[in-house]
Amino acid sequence: MSVELLMLAYSVALFLVIILAQAGLAISQNGLTAQAGSRDNLPDPTVVRQRLLRLTANMQENLIMFGLVVLVANAAGISNETTALGASIFFYARVAHAIVYAAGWPMIRPLFYFAGLYGTVSILWAILSGL
Repeated sequence: MSVELLMLAYSVALFLVIILAQAGLAISQNGLTAQAGSRDNLPDPTVVRQRLLRLTANMQENLIMFGLVVLVANAAGISNETTALGASIFFYARVAHAIVYAAGWPMIRPLFYFAGLYGTVSILWAILSGL
């Protein structure tokens, strides 16, 4: 398996951890019965859970872009130092982004966001420059 596909699999696992953490907080805040119901009249999420909800949406957006460029590169047979490094940067930046986002540390989070975006763009660049 290529480094790019491995980092994609790791990123999916990270996304699952983020979703489960958010769901766990929801269950601890509202109870299993309320979370399993219609969830129409739940109280507002706690501050940490709100962060994790935003983190989930942010990871979803970025994972779609990253996953697509990795799969296109794989289908096109493009795998080199640039794409492997880009995929690794994406994954490790997203791990750091998740930790920083959940902790609520200001000003650092965008650095990790843009590092992850750089990883995605570097793979896209490798694909487009190979045309």
